Amino acid sequence: MQAYIALFIDILGEIIILAILIRVIMSWIRPMGARGTFGTFVFEITEPLLSFFRKIIPRIGMIDISPIVALFAIEIVRSLLLSLLM
Repeated sequence: MQAYIALFIDILGEIIILAILIRVIMSWIRPMGARGTFGTFVFEITEPLLSFFRKIIPRIGMIDISPIVALFAIEIVRSLLLSLLM
């Protein structure tokens, strides 16, 4: 049972990381452009997490570093949870 929970945590972490990376790339391609269905889906998945980090970490000029901090935080939490399960 622990192996299934560990696999679920690992896959969920990878999906969230991938969604954040897709959102960052999409922001470079279309910074303020219209989002399609996929773009809206990625935005809605990642916005709660990124808005949390935006409240804590201010922008550096025009650069929003909340995705970088979120990626590090996800990796740390995922590693901690997986080490507790193993």
